[in-house]
Amino acid sequence: MAQVKRKKRLEYKFSQKHKDYIRKCSECEFNVAEGAVRAGKTVDNVFAFAHELKKTPDRIHLATGSTVGNAKLNIGVCNGLGLENIFRGQSHWGKFKDNEALFIKGPDTGGIEKVVIFAGAAKEDSFKKIRGNSYGMWIATEINLHHDNTIKEANNRLLAAKRLKIFWDLNPDNPKHPIYTEYIDKYRDLQKAGEFPGGYNYMHCTIYDNVTITPDRLKAIESRYDPNSIWYMRDIKGMRVIASGLIYRHFADDVSTKQYSYQFKGDKVRDIMLLNVGIDFGGSGSGHSFTATAITRGYNHVVAIASEWISCKDASGNTIEIDPEMLGNMFCDFCQRVISQYGFITRVYADSAEQTLIAGIRSSLRKHGLAWVRVENALKTTINDRINATSILMAQHRFFYDADNCQSLENALCQAIWDPDELTKNVRLDDGSTDIDSLDSFEYTFEREISKLIRYG
Repeated sequence: MAQVKRKKRLEYKFSQKHKDYIRKCSECEFNVAEGAVRAGKTVDNVFAFAHELKKTPDRIHLATGSTVGNAKLNIGVCNGLGLENIFRGQSHWGKFKDNEALFIKGPDTGGIEKVVIFAGAAKEDSFKKIRGNSYGMWIATEINLHHDNTIKEANNRLLAAKRLKIFWDLNPDNPKHPIYTEYIDKYRDLQKAGEFPGGYNYMHCTIYDNVTITPDRLKAIESRYDPNSIWYMRDIKGMRVIASGLIYRHFADDVSTKQYSYQFKGDKVRDIMLLNVGIDFGGSGSGHSFTATAITRGYNHVVAIASEWISCKDASGNTIEIDPEMLGNMFCDFCQRVISQYGFITRVYADSAEQTLIAGIRSSLRKHGLAWVRVENALKTTINDRINATSILMAQHRFFYDADNCQSLENALCQAIWDPDELTKNVRLDDGSTDIDSLDSFEYTFEREISKLIRYG
């Protein structure tokens, strides 16, 4: 087959981090490049995707963006380094079953035609455009802006692939975004556990990893951002942070940037003066929550040592009833875990609005040989007073939590936001979209001690 004559070579400059990521793409089915703007992540994926196109046995492949135009611009063109440029002289744009497509055939593909279908993915019904085909590979830009329907459909369309390959890129988003919890971080954990046989390849990069950006250009880009803003942390530093409305912003940023300065370091909390447990009872749209908190001598520190959240909904989102006996058994199990480590519980403070459930908790404690554990009504002081106390403890670095046993509390603190519809006062959002239950059960454990905690801070 005649060789294609190209007038000019594409100018690629990759740092070692980018080279390592691209090389590993050939070994792994799932490849994710996350990072700041102008970090070079899309160029990496397009380059690796094009390399695989040359030898893949599959004919039809998928390229998606938030819109079809976005997909064509970022993957097809990519500032002169896109697929149409890599396969210049061997490709042309056209239609494939009413979809925008790039047809590639030439020496690089051994004379075999490859079809890359371009589609938008942000809308709820976007998935309908990619139905009807089986794809060999899938490259997606700004995957966090894709609707979950499209992500699921695309994954289903890859099941018959002869050489499965997925390439995703994204700018950092909310650390609790489903793209992390349901896919990226979930696959990472499976890889660590040796349960992701296809191979998982992840790269986090910043603008500083892009060797094509000159120092003067870098200064010009940085000058557009407030170094203290979340946009600077996302776009320049490449950190996962929540954009607005967070009540405990510094805590959420600390978790998302993996600084973990609030995590308790050690096997066991020492010098405990009080060890209280809080219970918040769930209802429609919420859940039951238990939290155990240690307050050290002199009211120096507040340390959350264990938390648990029990959903009142099934996998389909339907409300379910957890009978009092079952709930009581769950709570006793929680208490026994705390007692096995620390030997005692000072008090249990429960949501006073549910006296029937409190009676059930007391009965369960007696049945489990824990009649000595005293259960009282939570004080339920003003929510903003509880929030203010938590904020002060965090600011004074007197709040810590056991990360291994307080995942539900960590999530709740990261997600807590002010109600955007309340313009005249600060009201914590409580519409079922965030875990208010874990916050309440945690606050019940120390609210009676607020005046002492703040006074002696």
